[in-house]
Amino acid sequence: MEFIATLLIAAAVFGICFLVDKGFAKAFRSKAQHRSGLAVRANKRYGVFGVILTVLGIIAVCMGISGDRVLLIGGIFVLVLGLCLAVYYLSFGIFYDGESFLQSRFGKKDVTYYFGDILGQKLYLVQGGNIIVELHMADGSVVSLQSTMDGVYPFLDTAFAGWCLQTGRDPQTCDFHDPSQSLWFPTVEDA
Repeated sequence: MEFIATLLIAAAVFGICFLVDKGFAKAFRSKAQHRSGLAVRANKRYGVFGVILTVLGIIAVCMGISGDRVLLIGGIFVLVLGLCLAVYYLSFGIFYDGESFLQSRFGKKDVTYYFGDILGQKLYLVQGGNIIVELHMADGSVVSLQSTMDGVYPFLDTAFAGWCLQTGRDPQTCDFHDPSQSLWFPTVEDA
């Protein structure tokens, strides 16, 4: 009986997350970049781990209410951690079209950049083989992209093509451009 209850709770949480994601997209994502269908998103494992932790937290809180204080406090902690992961997954995204991209982050206003605003990039190799590409923008901000994100390489290819078009450069003369080495833009030197 407990197994069936757990499955029902998990199904309810997945259903709620699906509805929240669809409602969130309809309510807050109405710009042209959102409608293009092209996006860089956080890896789906954040969302899955968030839902799993949320379900485990709910179960622990329900069991802890009967008097086990450690289970109650631990359940609340796991529930909050799961909700944070799910919110991060649902709120982060880079949406783009052929001319510009829009960066969405939790708690921050969406920012639109044109590809011509990219000054250059820095490249970092993190332990485990993960590559981080930092795009340095004309306004002084930095857009960080991880190789594990969904859709990151098509975005960088589109960004390079748009950057060449908007800055009037010929892609054939860009000797720094080497996608096999994760190089799309000129390297930014440390100041």
